[in-house]
Amino acid sequence: MKTSDLTENGKAVQRRQAYAARAAQPNKDALSRVIGQKVMAHPAYTLAEMVMMYVGCKSEVRTVDFITQALSEHKRIVLPYCTQDAEGQKILGLWLLDDMSELVSGTWGILEPPKHRWHEQVKQVNPDQLDLIIVPGVAFDDKGGRLGNGAGYYDRLLSQLKSSTVLMGICYQSQLVDEVKMEPHDVYMDWVVTEHSTYQGSGRKTGK
Repeated sequence: MKTSDLTENGKAVQRRQAYAARAAQPNKDALSRVIGQKVMAHPAYTLAEMVMMYVGCKSEVRTVDFITQALSEHKRIVLPYCTQDAEGQKILGLWLLDDMSELVSGTWGILEPPKHRWHEQVKQVNPDQLDLIIVPGVAFDDKGGRLGNGAGYYDRLLSQLKSSTVLMGICYQSQLVDEVKMEPHDVYMDWVVTEHSTYQGSGRKTGK
C-alpha cells in the first residue's frame, strides 16, 4: 500500500473519531462563546482589517454571535460560500458581509449569500485581501495541524493567500488530537484556539 493511501486511511480514522467527539461535546453554545471571546481578544484579530469567518453548522463551534459582534464593532467580515470555478473545480467564493440579513440557507443548510447575488462585484473579495482567516476543522493538533472534511475547499483557498495572512483554527478541546496526519499539500495553522488554550502552530509550511 502506498504511503499516501496509508495517510488517507489514517485521516479517515481520525475524522470519524473527531466527528464523534465533536457531536458528543456538551455545552456547545457556552464553549463557543468562550472560544469567540478568546479569538476577539487575540492580537491577530485586533490588528486585522479584513477577517474571514465561517458560519458554524451542525456540531461545529457556533460562530453567529461572534460574527454579529464583529459587525457591530465595524470589523470588515468576509464569509465563504461553496461554488465552482470555470473548470468546475470546487472553490470558496468570498463575500464581504455587511449584515446577517443578507444570508440565506444554502449548501448543507449553511448560511450564505443568495446565489443570484454571487457575482456582485462590490461584494467580492480576493484571497490576497484577507488579513486573518478563522478556519474550521474536524480535528487539530497543538502544532497547528488541521484535518478538514475532505472536500478540499480550504486547501485551495489557503494556497492563494499572501504570506502575512494569519490562519487561526478554532475547535473544542475534545477535537484536539495528538498529531493530525498531514500530507505534503496540507497547511499548518498559525494558531489553534479552544475553550481551554491558545496553541501557537507551525504556521505556513507544508505537511511532512
